[in-house]
Amino acid sequence: MTVDFYKYHALGNDYIILDPNKTALPLTAETIRLLCHRHFGIGSDGILYGPFFQEDGIHLRILNPDGSEAEKSGNGIRMFARYLFDAGYLKDSSFDLFTPGGKVGVEILDARASLIKVNMGTATFSSTAIPVAGPDREVVAEPLSVLGCSYAITCLSVGNPHCVIPLPDISRELAEQLGPVIENHPLFPHRINLQLLKVLDRSTIQIEIWERGAGYTLASGSSSCAAASAAYRLGLIDRNVTVIMPGGTLRIALTITGDIYMTGPVTAVYQGTLSETLLSRS
Repeated sequence: MTVDFYKYHALGNDYIILDPNKTALPLTAETIRLLCHRHFGIGSDGILYGPFFQEDGIHLRILNPDGSEAEKSGNGIRMFARYLFDAGYLKDSSFDLFTPGGKVGVEILDARASLIKVNMGTATFSSTAIPVAGPDREVVAEPLSVLGCSYAITCLSVGNPHCVIPLPDISRELAEQLGPVIENHPLFPHRINLQLLKVLDRSTIQIEIWERGAGYTLASGSSSCAAASAAYRLGLIDRNVTVIMPGGTLRIALTITGDIYMTGPVTAVYQGTLSETLLSRS
């Protein structure tokens, strides 16, 4: 059996796309881990599985490299929109896409679908919605002690859970040190994504990212939305901000109505088939 797959990246955040309308590959946790492995498989930050056409519209599943499922991925949504465009599924440049983390509005901004804008919905700082353990509250500038240090964390959900820590200096090394500890901290019953935030000015922030189920990541759309939302809630930025990540930049607009708009690029990498030999190992 040969299986078609497609690979895209958004600012270095790369995903494999498997289309259930073109392949019957059973996606077990073991198969997902193998395909995402950068030495034994194709290598990626996750798998976008879809489209699934239902009465209300197009649905997408987002699978992490460890075999778990994510509610939402901003970069993943843009990559999947580009795939829908490339595969000829789209009739209009604007459409709705359904993820486990909610419905998003997508707009393709150019003729090659290389620049895509997404309405990522709204942010909530409610501990119950995120979730964060303890009494129902908004988790804003709350102290958390890890690895012998105390940090002021602001937690929120933009369809998936995030923990944002503002710091004067950030680095990959610190993200890799704090990431696995905070991701799996008992305060977060569903685990959590971590963003280390440095505010450069009222319209520019910089982040380092540790993603739940994936690890250190060069770029993340939902992380950018979360970091911008947290920074705005803390009074550190204005409504329109550029988010700088190791893989590149995204534009985030926080509207008066609460909607979060993310605009950024997508690049097609390659497509191919999986060999029977590889599949027999999964």
